[in-house]
Amino acid sequence: MNGPGRNGYGRRQVHLVAARRTPFLKARGERGPFSAADLALAAGRELLLTTGVPAEQLDEVVLGCVGPSVDEMNIARIVSLRLGCGHAVPAWTVQRNCASGMQAIDAAAKDISLGRADLVLAGGTEAMSHAPLQWSPELADWFARFVAARRLAERGRLLSRLRPAWFRPVVGLLRALRDPVVNMGMGQTAEELAHRFDISREAMDAFASRSHERLLAARKAGRLDEVMTLFTPGGEVLA
Repeated sequence: MNGPGRNGYGRRQVHLVAARRTPFLKARGERGPFSAADLALAAGRELLLTTGVPAEQLDEVVLGCVGPSVDEMNIARIVSLRLGCGHAVPAWTVQRNCASGMQAIDAAAKDISLGRADLVLAGGTEAMSHAPLQWSPELADWFARFVAARRLAERGRLLSRLRPAWFRPVVGLLRALRDPVVNMGMGQTAEELAHRFDISREAMDAFASRSHERLLAARKAGRLDEVMTLFTPGGEVLA
């Protein structure tokens, strides 16, 4: 995004210069070959190469991500450094659930409009299959007590209290898809909204069908050129 000129409100106009995105991969029950940072890096690198913009000339990098791994918490910073932006280019991450990518673009547009930046790399990235498996709270508490224990007798007592049920993994993605305020999952929320606003299954199916038809038409018209090809570390081509 960049923006010389001014709009009707006395602020600078903002222009979307170019875009790239990676293909969506099917969920197969195993972790995918790319982390969220890998996906953003691939799209960002392709974008910079095709536009001819040197990475160090970016004024900032803003990425939206719901579930970055523990190794890439400020994922925008990780991606910007791997792109070659250097330490002088600020990079920051936003999180607004399913609207995180749009929030990143909005944040970039605001900075350009206000004159804080001229050229910003913005977007969203996610690798849902890399959501972590967690231990139960009971096992986490047990580990803490076991590490703190200094005597063998005390550790022996703790071992005798260990329960196999505590080793049942907690799927981080399923936890993330629940609203802790109302204790409902996304599917339950959809059912509640459909009931509250009297949205029939037929209406939902028609909306979904129309969306797929528009996607197919856009693909046939060549409007999805921003979808780039990925190559896995093993050499598999993902178009």
